[in-house]
Amino acid sequence: MHYINVSSEIGTLKRLLIHSPDRGLGKVVPSKAQDWLFEDIVHLDMMRRDEYDYYVKILLYFLDPEKVRGKIATIGPDSDRSFFKPDHADYFKSDKVIDIQLLLADILADETIRIRLIAAICGIERTSFYTQQQLGQYEPAELAKIMISGSLPDLTMLFAPLPNFIFTRDIGIVINDHILLNKPAKPARTREALLAQYIFFHHPLFAGYQDKIIEIPDNEHAFLLPDIDVNRDVTRSTLEGGDVMMIAKRHLIIGVSERTTLYAAQQVMRLVFNKNLVDKVTIIKIPKKRDYMHIDTVFTQVKRNVWVLLGALARTGDEARKRDVIHFFAPKDVSEDLKILQFIKGIEHKPIEIENLEDLLTDISKNDLGATEPVQFIYSGNNEFPFGAREQWTDSCNLLALKDGVVVGYDRNEKTADAFRAAGFEVIGVAKLLARFEKGQSSPETIENTFIMLPSAELSRARGGSHCMSLPLLRADI
Repeated sequence: MHYINVSSEIGTLKRLLIHSPDRGLGKVVPSKAQDWLFEDIVHLDMMRRDEYDYYVKILLYFLDPEKVRGKIATIGPDSDRSFFKPDHADYFKSDKVIDIQLLLADILADETIRIRLIAAICGIERTSFYTQQQLGQYEPAELAKIMISGSLPDLTMLFAPLPNFIFTRDIGIVINDHILLNKPAKPARTREALLAQYIFFHHPLFAGYQDKIIEIPDNEHAFLLPDIDVNRDVTRSTLEGGDVMMIAKRHLIIGVSERTTLYAAQQVMRLVFNKNLVDKVTIIKIPKKRDYMHIDTVFTQVKRNVWVLLGALARTGDEARKRDVIHFFAPKDVSEDLKILQFIKGIEHKPIEIENLEDLLTDISKNDLGATEPVQFIYSGNNEFPFGAREQWTDSCNLLALKDGVVVGYDRNEKTADAFRAAGFEVIGVAKLLARFEKGQSSPETIENTFIMLPSAELSRARGGSHCMSLPLLRADI
């Protein structure tokens, strides 16, 4: 039986890694939010009780229903939340919806790993030797929380929190039965990468995949280069999982963005071709803007023949601008920074240049995934000004497919929800859907063509949607 295998974005989800908001998120202060790559400060208890817990509940209902069926009424926002706490005796502890904090606690039970990881983190964080000794005194479950949150049980801060750790997509990506580890672009995420590296190389869950873990090499001469050159796209190797999509069994998409460099994309392409993991790699260069960040913030897949995307980077945006005389006199549009090149394994020729996202996604639906129905595009904000850009900022294009045609997104993106309705999808709040499941009026097996809305007042402040908050380990083939 496969424990790890992903060959599409829409095959029925069977296993994934998540990380529930930890106490470190409650320590983010305005003066450091940008340095820690967080967009805003959040109300931690509201984020957990009223929002993220619903995400966990819907994931469990689809992936591990026995853990949650019949319990929805007792694990609501007014509960003590012990069901959701990885270090509590009442924790749901699923082997299908897995919190990375639990995996970290597991490996910290090994004394050798514990000593090495404490030393490595204290080195990265430049702590005192006393702090290193102090950390060695904690039990694995508490030590895992300290390493992630940066704070002790009494809430004393030892080092910076990892507020972005809830975005597990960025620590790695599964390419068929291999695991590609990231190389974060920003120093604030270095500790995340180290923790992920230790987990993937040491946890029993990944024991059969040690020879299938891919790490991206740095430029071998990078340490000899002046800092000004090291930071250039052509020499620096940085990559985050939001820029990688295993879109079809033999087709990988890599984004070149604010966080992923062209050099890294080239290295990944070389590695996956050499390992014969895919036959085709498409590299999508998007504008280096904070509001785009990764390719999964501008498009994700909903169904074999349905995609959600930002209209400004789609063909409709191109056509609208061609009809607009003012466009010809205006400053350069960001869409002109979009470039798509497709490389075929073993064929020595110039890459295929694809004009726009819609052409690429149509080709994937028809030729990679065998869609027989017309390809549909659902646009952020229903492609209405100014809602397209506003709702893209709050992750209207960043959706997680639980199965073909059933996706999870944020309730605040109302115009995008209207676009889903117009495309024939049911749009339903997560609480209402869970109530239906509990009453037997519907089930994860029978539901189709549905946009599930999560409460999102606080989650959206973090600048990442349900796609970002997931690292799929296993999907059924489509």
